[in-house]
Amino acid sequence: MVTVTWLGQMGLLVKSEKTTLCIDYYATPDKDRQTPVPIPADELKGIDAFLGTHDHLDHIDHEAWKIWAKTNPSAKFVFPRKHEASVLADGVVLENAIGLNEGESVKIGDLTIHAIAAAHEFLDRDENGLYPYLQYIVEAEEGIRIHHAGDTVRYEGMLPKLKAFGTFDLELLPINGRDAKRYLSDCIGNMTYQEAADLAGELSPRLVVPGHWDMFAHNSEDPNLFAAYLNAKYHGKPECRILKVMESIDLSPSQS
Repeated sequence: MVTVTWLGQMGLLVKSEKTTLCIDYYATPDKDRQTPVPIPADELKGIDAFLGTHDHLDHIDHEAWKIWAKTNPSAKFVFPRKHEASVLADGVVLENAIGLNEGESVKIGDLTIHAIAAAHEFLDRDENGLYPYLQYIVEAEEGIRIHHAGDTVRYEGMLPKLKAFGTFDLELLPINGRDAKRYLSDCIGNMTYQEAADLAGELSPRLVVPGHWDMFAHNSEDPNLFAAYLNAKYHGKPECRILKVMESIDLSPSQS
């Protein structure tokens, strides 16, 4: 069994029998937050790996990573390789820094993390072929698969990449959308709730959870609109759960 706990925004705690991952957890207090920090950074211990999908403060929280590099000295830190310098500057030692790029994987304990490119409005890639934004597929030895989409819009070729992993037991998708006002203020956007629902409808995971709707007033969305659109268009498949911060779900291998 694998237990996942939503930490707000795109934060996720993933616990298998042997391994605990913390993904995209924004743990720093901020006057602009609409939700309080559920676990103070200095109280989060016993983590085998901290994962960040991209170098924005609510995904790679550098102030928290500086703390975790000291309080979880054996933990691995997984991130887009393009951001290695900023991660090492947080005090993460080189042997614990695991930079990934599109198509690469790493096994930590009994969990394997696969990386595919994300398009945070745009499918950016530098001259060395490195993508600054990633999505992660976390796969347990028992076959349980979790898709953490990071921040992304849908791009040509993304669907077949995801389908190649088979059926996901859980997907966490950003639903906050994008518009000109946010773009002009350097707030880079994601799928709209309709686009996210269509992606879930086409991939048909066992369970889908909306994310990136709760943290900041200027960059939020109503998750009930996502759930209603998904149910109206795809007739309840996949199942949708709108989680409360620190609410957990137990995932077991599919019997099908």
